[in-house]
Order: sequence, then C-alpha cells, then structure tokens
Amino acid sequence: MARRFDGIFLPESEEADKLIYFVEVQFQPKEDFYWRLFTEIFVYLGQYKPQNDWLAVAVFAKRNLDPGLPIPYQVLLPKLKLVYLSELSKPSDPSLGLGIVQLALGSSQEAVQLTQKLMLKARQSVDDVAFQRKVIELIESTLVYKFTELSREEIEAMFALSDLKQTRVYQEGLEEGLEEGLEEGKLEGKLESVPGFLALGLTVEQIATALGLDVEVVGQAAVPAEQPPQQSQSETQS
Repeated sequence: MARRFDGIFLPESEEADKLIYFVEVQFQPKEDFYWRLFTEIFVYLGQYKPQNDWLAVAVFAKRNLDPGLPIPYQVLLPKLKLVYLSELSKPSDPSLGLGIVQLALGSSQEAVQLTQKLMLKARQSVDDVAFQRKVIELIESTLVYKFTELSREEIEAMFALSDLKQTRVYQEGLEEGLEEGLEEGKLEGKLESVPGFLALGLTVEQIATALGLDVEVVGQAAVPAEQPPQQSQSETQS
C-alpha cells in the first residue's frame, strides 16, 4: 500500500532559506517510526530533487511514544523537530477537530468541561444542520469509546447529554438488544464515523486513537472518503 506523509509543506519560492517541512503524527507505539520517516523523506527528495532545504517534524501524542532516534540517524538530529502534544499548553478555545483529539487523549476530569465547550462550539459555529448533527455525534461517540466502563445512563448524567439516546451509535445498540447489541455494532459504528473525523481535519492515526482501533483498519475505512492527493506546483514542475 502506498505510504504518504501526514503533511508536506512546500515553500512558494526556491530560496535556500525557505524550508520544506515533512510532518508525521504518531499516536500509537511504533518502533520503526524513524526508519520509515527518513526513508520516505529521502525517497521524496530523490524523486523530486527540490532545491530547498528541509526539516522533519515528528508529532507524538506523548513523550513515551517516541522510540528514540536510531544511531545511524543521529547525524540528522539538527534536521528533526520533536513535538509532544501532551506537554503543550492547551488553548482555552480549541477548534472542533483539535478539541475532539484533546477529548480522546485528555483525562477524565477534563472531559466534562471540554465536552460542554465542544457542544456549544458545534451549535454556534456550524451552520449546516446535518453536518452539525454529525459533529455532535462524533463528540458523543468519542465519549462512548473513551468511557467504556460507563453505561449510557451514566454518560448522559455525567455530561448532561439528554439527546445521547438519539444518536446513531445508541440507536444501533437498541435495535440489536440494548447493551449487547451496542457491543456488536460498535466496530461498524466506529468505521462509519471515520469520514466525519476526516472532514474535521483529523489524520488517520488521530482517528484510530480516538476510536481505539488499529491504524490499518481506519486507513481502509478512510480510503473511499479521501480525495486523490493533489500535487503542488513545485511537485508538478519537478
């Protein structure tokens, strides 16, 4: 299967001080992370032969997910920028996409206040009623998958979600026989929510973390929703 970076940011000019940024986001343990990252970078450089210098940006959900730079790549340390999301200051007013990621990764104590903020933002900033409903369902689904030890009633009471029983996730569960049906239908429900997460700008790995699924499973579900990658002007000219 073809491998792509989570993000490649190309400069508008070919001045040497204008960097190409290769961005890779990692939310699950992966021992060969750096081996694959730098291999892909050098394949790209060999294919397009850009005149600009470059920088690799590795974004980890937590510091303990960083496997450490292998010895053969230590010489490239100046070309690597590390970011640990758990150690960044959290914005008081995150975007919907970032907020859902924070909800999935954050502590249970922070979830109540953040959920209330996300619900309010969804209702105030999303004009399309159908899309607004999908965003709210994504937030509620994230709570369901995050607090697997709680019943529907407990989640409703904790987060004051009077309409939680109306969401697709729980309707599927009711149709199959309440909680037993919910467990059986969870995987399908999770996969159906992937396009909505993609529309909010989340990466496949961020979605996999939020839903508690393997990256490969989410990647397969994301393929129909993804648009063919567009080449930038600098790539087309190469």
